[in-house]
Amino acid sequence: MKKIAFTILVIFVICGTGCTKRLVSKDYSEINPSIFPNSREDIQALVNACYYPLRGSWWDGINGQTERGLIWMDNTTEILVGKYGSQQKLSLLNYTPTDVEGVTYFYDNFYNKISRMTLTIDQIQNSSLDEEVKKAAIAEVRCARGLLCYNLFDLYGPIVVAPLEVLKNPLVEEPLARLSNEEMVAFIEADLTEAAKDLPAPAAAEYGRFSKALAKMVLIRLYLHEKQWAKVRQVCDEIIAYNYFSLSNDYVGLWSLDGAKKSKEVIWAIPCNYEGTSESSWQMYALPQNYAPLGGYQTVQSTWWFYDSFEPADARKTMLITQYTGTDGIVYSRTNPGNVMDLGPIPLKVNPDDKRTTALSTVDIIVYRYADVLLSKAEAIANEGGNPAAEAMELVNIVRRRAQLNDKQLADYNTLNAFNDLLLTERSHEFWCENGQYRADLIRHGKFLERARIVKHATTTEEFKVVLPFSLKTVSEGKGKFIQNQGYN
Repeated sequence: MKKIAFTILVIFVICGTGCTKRLVSKDYSEINPSIFPNSREDIQALVNACYYPLRGSWWDGINGQTERGLIWMDNTTEILVGKYGSQQKLSLLNYTPTDVEGVTYFYDNFYNKISRMTLTIDQIQNSSLDEEVKKAAIAEVRCARGLLCYNLFDLYGPIVVAPLEVLKNPLVEEPLARLSNEEMVAFIEADLTEAAKDLPAPAAAEYGRFSKALAKMVLIRLYLHEKQWAKVRQVCDEIIAYNYFSLSNDYVGLWSLDGAKKSKEVIWAIPCNYEGTSESSWQMYALPQNYAPLGGYQTVQSTWWFYDSFEPADARKTMLITQYTGTDGIVYSRTNPGNVMDLGPIPLKVNPDDKRTTALSTVDIIVYRYADVLLSKAEAIANEGGNPAAEAMELVNIVRRRAQLNDKQLADYNTLNAFNDLLLTERSHEFWCENGQYRADLIRHGKFLERARIVKHATTTEEFKVVLPFSLKTVSEGKGKFIQNQGYN
């Protein structure tokens, strides 16, 4: 038996050696479009994978309510402050290319997801499925890609977007340069504009999935970023014209256990559950350990400066907790803060979800709301015309009335600077601890650095801090083509 085995081995070696030149390597990592995707289920699997990086997750979801989520950007504003870690570095604008969490993490962990989405679009286009099925699927993927690109652009400025031909030749090393600002804006705009054409209308969209309104809401954020006021106003009007959205009567109730699901105000929310399909965990990050009946491991506080900027009757400050009786029987408050309110109130925002038994909650993550459309349109009207107008003030007052506040009078805010300051205040009060976008609002109006100096007494407030740095690894791998943001070299 051993002799037979040895003989077979010799024959194999001889034949194998003699045929080496005729052997052709086969790349089994390639997906054959005639095999996959070839069903609606296959297409849906590809599309669902593109939602994955946009969910809430400490591990790999950019909308996680942790130091690895966009909500963490509120630490760079008056809304949040931290005593240690990335939250402290962000609070003081004292970040460098060697800081990972909350700084270089977002680019290093999500830019390649953009490439995956590009390849997914190509796979769907080359499949033999019905054209209408393909159009709907590609719309979702382009919306995901446009949204993720916008998020990274907002944090870092222009990024690398690898062309399809480069992605289809992964064995050829080709360092790529970042896009120009114009190229970046055009790329995001094209994705979102095309996606909006084939996504479902808001009334027809499944809860948690993309709609025309979401694609247009991200376009509004892009146009605000670029101060393209006419485009902001146009897209706001398009969302309003759906006649679908309205403000919820109860601001606080939006973050109840099922508030987002029942609201016509929500443009896009991420469904969360105890199993962690998508992770909602803000209670753990905001609540002190001794908070009754169920606490967390408090990593941030709000600031008293922020709290004092609210009017007394403003319903939007309800979940900025200024007093509670701890499990130790001590009443904690502004006058007796201990080490849990020494910097500011507890920024709970959401229902405490006392039934949770892990770090996770079932409170859905609201990413965009109709209130943003109204305030964005107000800003566009005022800034496009160069001065406030009655229509702009009425839009602000619509949002304020829901917060149980009296109307502001145009006569008291009759200069553009005064009106923009009012808008910034309303934005901070309306959107605190949601999607981290208030940072971009401060930057847009030239208040970002100033606010850090005034509220947090930050001293590392150089002009270049309006964008985050890239990691040293990313710059090094770019081999001279990938240029670090100015000031971080």
